[in-house]
Amino acid sequence: MLARVPEPELMDSPEQVAAYAGADFAASDNAFVERLLQALQPLPDRGTLIDLGCGPGGITISTARSLPGWQITALDAGANMLARAGENLHRQPAAVRERVTLHQAWLPQHGLRQQFDVIISNSLLHHLPDPTTLWQTLVALGRRGSLVQVMDLLRPDSEQQLQQLVQTHAGDAPPVLQQDFSHSLRAAYSLEELGAQLKSAGLQHLSLAQISDRHMQISGRL
Repeated sequence: MLARVPEPELMDSPEQVAAYAGADFAASDNAFVERLLQALQPLPDRGTLIDLGCGPGGITISTARSLPGWQITALDAGANMLARAGENLHRQPAAVRERVTLHQAWLPQHGLRQQFDVIISNSLLHHLPDPTTLWQTLVALGRRGSLVQVMDLLRPDSEQQLQQLVQTHAGDAPPVLQQDFSHSLRAAYSLEELGAQLKSAGLQHLSLAQISDRHMQISGRL
């Protein structure tokens, strides 16, 4: 197994923000939201949802559009990334904008006092210095029955596999995105490591599965 190499918790430089904002993540973002909507069937008319590590807001906005009666909170530690999310949100109709709240915070010090019906996170876990931060945050911000959906990268088995993934999925991307993708793959966890984390956090009842050649998903209800 390729050794894990942590990467910086925050990806918020102007170059990174611009590269991510210009990249096309629509396919993976839409697939994430589709899986979420399927898990929520039949869709409740009202609810509260928080997106942990929202980045430029692609999943946040897609979720808000798909759940028209819901109040959505988008949390990120990066001021520049959150500002770009605000710009993207500003382009949406008022019916979407008015239901989304942007919140800057470093986990676990999120400063939020409410609990949410749904907690989602995409590609945040591998950035955190301590992975227990995410699992503790899920428990703190959720209640019994809250739906959880976490997606992140899986660390490849070998250097060769890592390079193949970078070439396949970021071969035409700007150099900063190629580098970030490579670093993120190295910083990601294996299924075995993730299973151990869930067991330690008392969340072993959540479903853990590989859903693509580079992604895993953890989902279920608290």
